Amino acid sequence: MPKTLALTGNAAVAQAMRQIDPDVVAAYPITPQTTIVEEFATFVANGLVNTEYINVESEHSAMSASIGAAAAGGRAVTATSSQGLALMWEMLYIASGMRLPITMATATRALSAPINIHGDHSDVMGARDTGWIQLFCEDAQEAYDTMLQAVRIAEHPKVRLPVTVNFDGFIISHALAPVEILNDEVAQGFVGEAPEAPMLLDPKNPVTMGAFDGLHGYYFEFKRQQEEAMIASKQVIVQIGEEYGRVSGRKMGLIESYLLEDAEAAIVVLGSAAGTAREVVNELRERGRKVGLVRLRSFRPFPGPELADALRHLKAVAVLDRAHGLAGFGGGPVYVEVCAALYGLDNRPAVYPYYYGLGGRDIGPTQFLTVYDHLAAGERPDSPPVRYLNFRNGEGQGA
Repeated sequence: MPKTLALTGNAAVAQAMRQIDPDVVAAYPITPQTTIVEEFATFVANGLVNTEYINVESEHSAMSASIGAAAAGGRAVTATSSQGLALMWEMLYIASGMRLPITMATATRALSAPINIHGDHSDVMGARDTGWIQLFCEDAQEAYDTMLQAVRIAEHPKVRLPVTVNFDGFIISHALAPVEILNDEVAQGFVGEAPEAPMLLDPKNPVTMGAFDGLHGYYFEFKRQQEEAMIASKQVIVQIGEEYGRVSGRKMGLIESYLLEDAEAAIVVLGSAAGTAREVVNELRERGRKVGLVRLRSFRPFPGPELADALRHLKAVAVLDRAHGLAGFGGGPVYVEVCAALYGLDNRPAVYPYYYGLGGRDIGPTQFLTVYDHLAAGERPDSPPVRYLNFRNGEGQGA
């Protein structure tokens, strides 16, 4: 039988890693991820897993060791955050380009400068086009659930791409919450054994991985294959989410729609803010206002057609970004993707960009109420200005 424990998000992820029992975990501590690998190191020391735990000198080395382990046919899991993810940059492309099914937990955090150790999505949004599947979690329960699924998604023969499981730093990583943990046998049965795949270090069946591929080679074709794998991963994420639902009672997909059927306006958001937004939707529904919510669980692959189908009947949509686009135009990464997804609709809703929560800044019910009030106003300028929620000494003050 499953059991419910009071766990932080990091501890929940460590429990999932224990049940996965990977061949190799190579990691380096960085706030707010550190307690994931600390707790997992305790499992190793106590003989609860058979994992080779590698203490490396940097996050670049952590990903390098994970690449080596996965290329040799091992199941590799790691964890990072913020500047640590940035230090992995070169190796992120190599991991995905070599089609290595590495699973990584990322406690999302702001990037310097100025120095900030609190949660936003700057780190993972910067890595959005490195060829990694990116799944976002709303709470500690989903962080645990998604880690178990991520291994299966990464290793699926139609995919074979690395996966990062993203959850908000401190808000999820360090907050205690009730988390239902599957029985070890059930969890391990769901994850299963890694499927056989070509191994770099197999002298009987040698293969070349990551070799030079110059001007007249097939680099272009390799990139097309990666894209096809990313596209195929959408169906795999849904399939594995349904299978996980049968063993846990918690079915998961690409997006979660909430009270959208008759809604006229909705917010699109990812991560922990969805919980607060959902409560505001409930409050406004009691007042008779037709509002809804869409939470993106998958950002890579981006569920464009699915999102367009969910939003096509609305009058207005607010897109909330927890990472600044810094493009000098429009909103952040999520806003840009949502606009692209809706562009082909004949009567697309008005789409408004918002920034919130950078550097861990709080966002509460008042800010979400402000957003829904704005959507109800019915404005539709050609170029909607970006609005800043809970912003000091400037636009959005008091919002």
